[in-house]
Amino acid sequence: MSRRQGDRFWAVWLLCLASALGCTGAAAGEVLERVQARGALKVCIWPDYQRISFRDPRSGQVSGLDIDLATALAADLNVKLEFVDSSFPTLVQDLHTNRCDVAMFGIAMLPKRMEQLQFSTPYLQSDIHAVTTRTSRTVRQWSDIDQPGVLVGVQAGTFMEPVMRQRLRYAGLVSIQLPQTRERELVAGRVDVFMTDYPYGRALVDNTEWATLLPPPTPIHLLPYAHASKPGDAQWRATLSSFIARIRQDGRLDSAARRHGLESILLP
Repeated sequence: MSRRQGDRFWAVWLLCLASALGCTGAAAGEVLERVQARGALKVCIWPDYQRISFRDPRSGQVSGLDIDLATALAADLNVKLEFVDSSFPTLVQDLHTNRCDVAMFGIAMLPKRMEQLQFSTPYLQSDIHAVTTRTSRTVRQWSDIDQPGVLVGVQAGTFMEPVMRQRLRYAGLVSIQLPQTRERELVAGRVDVFMTDYPYGRALVDNTEWATLLPPPTPIHLLPYAHASKPGDAQWRATLSSFIARIRQDGRLDSAARRHGLESILLP
């Protein structure tokens, strides 16, 4: 992240923090009251996010760091847990229409998102990584990516899309819309490489024989991740941030991150 990007990021963060009740949305205390009255916490997840919020297509079981954290949050609130399928393109709408009380699937704190949502204290931080095939003759190292004729895939709605659109000078950008996936497009040869973050890329490499992960030689766009909710409810934001502080202090966050191989991107 450049200094200018960093200054803008924290300016938006501080603005939303200072004007919690001024951001349009729910009245203070509304979400927690709704959760307690319902006796259930509705959590939006993206079920294709390996190591974060992944649903096994065979067993239907969900797993990942944010699945563990959602379970812990519901337990702390003494309510049942209900998962609601969401995605990055529908994230804002799903929260604004109250389909869920909180979104917990490794959501990067992009300035545009921070203008539309409110966030808890961040708990992870990741840079952009590249995934290509082990047998690729086109992309073997990071410097091969931004070259004429190379097609770079990004999942539509992720933070990689605007970042790579701005950074690429010679390669072509392919925005991949659901239900298509980046790995399917890569294996089919419709893209030469795709961009992702560390959790997704690491899981893909560990679970396949064809993928290889290319970290950037130097940081290019580090972003913190946090849990998102509808803006305007200061009490709910405080509840979520207090939860992060509590699990960081009592070791539950560290244990969950280690369980899913994400301890290297935990924020202190």
